[in-house]
Amino acid sequence: MNNYKTLKSSGKAQKEFKNSIFIGYSRHVKTETEAKAFINEIKKLHKDANHNVSAYLVKEEGSLTLKYDDDGEPAGSSGKPVFKVIESKGLHNTVVVVTRYFGGIKLGFGRLSRAYRETAVSAIEDAGAVEVFEEVRFRIRFGYPDLQKIRRLVEEYGRIEQEKYSDTVEFEFLIKKDFEEEFHEKMAKLTKNKIELEKA
Repeated sequence: MNNYKTLKSSGKAQKEFKNSIFIGYSRHVKTETEAKAFINEIKKLHKDANHNVSAYLVKEEGSLTLKYDDDGEPAGSSGKPVFKVIESKGLHNTVVVVTRYFGGIKLGFGRLSRAYRETAVSAIEDAGAVEVFEEVRFRIRFGYPDLQKIRRLVEEYGRIEQEKYSDTVEFEFLIKKDFEEEFHEKMAKLTKNKIELEKA
């Protein structure tokens, strides 16, 4: 998974269904540990709530982890619908928690599922989505005469993070993984194979 879609920022939404208050929270996370910490944070924030339903989908180091928890609601009525929202929107590294304060009127399985689903959708929409590209870090050293042409090529394919100037010039930069091979070929051609690229 070189490119993936995730949340741009944290999101929050509140809805009311038959006197029950539903509060949704969404966040981008990098690891399962971060997802669990966020769930615990919301549970502490709403320790007086009837339920804190959660779901997450995290990709880290080549493995995909997906989990959802009904937190005392009828099995399959809440955690799964929240997870399905994450999945249907094609999001990765995303965690959603929907807190419920029971209002005295039972919703029934269908309406309960819809309440959790709609709250999750609103919390995700509040955060917004962003495309993330996997990047590779490189380091390159070269002489001053090549400065402008190398800068142009690097900036065409990625972004320079660090520049050092001494008797030679050194760039540390990031390239989208999808373009790594193409960039290598262009750099070799541009510098006639005289400059060595190394992964930083």
